[in-house]
Amino acid sequence: MCHVIVTCRSMLWTILSIVVAFGELIAFMSADWLIGKAKSLETDNRTGGQQDPYRPTLGIYGRCIKVPPQVQYVRRDTLCGPYAEHFNEIASGFWQATAIFLAVGISILCIVAFVSVFTMCIQSVMKKSIFNVCGLLQGIAGLFLILGLILYPAGWGSQKVVGYCGHYASAYKLGECSLGWAFYTAIGGTVLTFICAVFSAQAEIATSSDKVQEEIEEGKNLICLI
Repeated sequence: MCHVIVTCRSMLWTILSIVVAFGELIAFMSADWLIGKAKSLETDNRTGGQQDPYRPTLGIYGRCIKVPPQVQYVRRDTLCGPYAEHFNEIASGFWQATAIFLAVGISILCIVAFVSVFTMCIQSVMKKSIFNVCGLLQGIAGLFLILGLILYPAGWGSQKVVGYCGHYASAYKLGECSLGWAFYTAIGGTVLTFICAVFSAQAEIATSSDKVQEEIEEGKNLICLI
């Protein structure tokens, strides 16, 4: 019989696991990893004025740029999308490795986030605690994320980045660029990944406590504990 067991610690671990997975996924897909040097558009013929300078953004495989107002077929003044149609078109080999490591880590986190929803009803499989297994997987995912983030700055010397950040850009040197929110989100998500891995042990303790066993012996199917 399935016993639905909900505790504060297990619920918090589940929520954090989902938040971390979505946060890392959104950061990976974003084009706001690097904020490029200021660029100016051509004079607007409709107003006769000079357009304010803007700063394009560059992601691992995507970018956001502004287009001149003379381009009539564009409905929006900012265009965002992938600059690399194929994997081998990503700016540098380091960024290709970053994409692989991040993709593997995020895939593991998404699997754990999916499984975490069912831990309220199923706490073990083949006498193995799901919380402990998921915590181990989150630790492994965190290692992949760290490898990806370490390799990412090594690709700042690529021609693509130099075009955005100026000639002073090189490996681990930003030049005229600055880091965008996606990079900081990826770092924060990596830290939270390891916190989730550690906290999974607390979720296991909370769902296998003596109080839970007493509730099960009393015949309760829905057990909610603080």
